[in-house]
Amino acid sequence: MDKIYIALVDTPGLFAGIIRRVIQREYIHVVLSLDENLEEAYSVGRRNPFLPWFAGFEKENKEKIYHAFPTARYRIYSLDCTKEQKGAIREQLHKCYKNRFRYHYCIWGLPCLLLQKPFYQERHYTCSSFIARLLSINGMDLFHKHFSLVTPADFYDLKNEGILFEGRLAEFIGRRRYQYGAVEGI
Repeated sequence: MDKIYIALVDTPGLFAGIIRRVIQREYIHVVLSLDENLEEAYSVGRRNPFLPWFAGFEKENKEKIYHAFPTARYRIYSLDCTKEQKGAIREQLHKCYKNRFRYHYCIWGLPCLLLQKPFYQERHYTCSSFIARLLSINGMDLFHKHFSLVTPADFYDLKNEGILFEGRLAEFIGRRRYQYGAVEGI
């Protein structure tokens, strides 16, 4: 067995506040990572943390996110998968990243999501629908509903091996630096 990692993210902002009210959960963004340190983490979200109106498929940069949202909170946990599933997911994520400017945030699907009507526009996703579809394509159909109807709230209920980290991103970054000897003076 192998593992992939899910990070649920809570960032401030107007759009995040609207999503938070609709799904009634603290964490409103979902990230898929191939490692527990979130070094190789991907999502459909802001292309630049400072500019909310440009969104699509991106590799997450936790340092940039920290500078944009110093109070951001993360919940990170692992999901079991086979080595073959993880390899296929890695390959698909790398392919999507090479073509990242062809992927966009699915604004038109949001009303359908609220009405619980499946919706798909080619290469347009929310953070949760992209991850749900990718997992399903790779034999990890965890939600038993159309991928376009998956929200960050659905990720709360996944069977996982326990929370690896929960707290402010600043604590996570600091903990990782200390753990790997990258603290100033060492």
